[in-house]
Amino acid sequence: MGCWRGPSTVLACLLLLRPLPSPACPAACRCSSGEADCSKHALREVPQSLSANTSTLWLGYNFITALGPQSFPPLPGLLLLSLPHNHLGLIHSQALVGLGALQELDLSNNYLTALTPETFLPLTSLATLNLGSNRLGELDPGVLHALPQLQALLLQDNPWVCSCGILPLWHWLSHNREKVREESLLLCRVPEHLNEYPIMDFRNESFRQCQETSLSAQHYITFLIIGPFSFMASIFFCTFMGSIIVVYHNLRRESHFWRRPRICRGC
Repeated sequence: MGCWRGPSTVLACLLLLRPLPSPACPAACRCSSGEADCSKHALREVPQSLSANTSTLWLGYNFITALGPQSFPPLPGLLLLSLPHNHLGLIHSQALVGLGALQELDLSNNYLTALTPETFLPLTSLATLNLGSNRLGELDPGVLHALPQLQALLLQDNPWVCSCGILPLWHWLSHNREKVREESLLLCRVPEHLNEYPIMDFRNESFRQCQETSLSAQHYITFLIIGPFSFMASIFFCTFMGSIIVVYHNLRRESHFWRRPRICRGC
């Protein structure tokens, strides 16, 4: 009834009845209820105009090759990030900063060859990580230790190098089998005589030679310190000994000169 009391009142009522503006949605995405589907649009980077309340982000089947330190806009409520079937080969150590609420991350079917623990440190809530179908030959267990809430890990269909370098990862997998999904698909690719051999079928005896000959990081640091020090010490010692020998010979020569018999011309 109050909306008909005057023109100004009518205008105010119309403004109140006007629908609120919808959250931002990039042109290449379809958005609804906190979900942004940006898959299959030949994207080469993550859209920046995503709504801050996005909880699910689909980016699969695009052409994203790298994630830099500012690839993502602020997404404090993002729970699921899906990036399968891109050309992703590099993830910067600061690429996932600000995604602390993330619970599921799918990086499968990409070109990843190496990952660093620093990259995953911000993901303190991550429960599911899919690294299947990449180009990983080894994986630093520090990557997994950086995920305190991890419950499901997928590593299938990677070209695993089953040498001494895979021992730390095998240790982690052996002590966290309940977190490993599709473990029967974790197969060696290199060396050739172990091609298609299941990684989880190895035993402690399989790595006996590695355990006997492997050196810890502290050993390598010690060698790096002792090596140059020993080299400099040997140079100093040789120089010191050479100087002593030269001085000794000079003293002998002078002593011999003073002891030479004098020739008596008047005798």
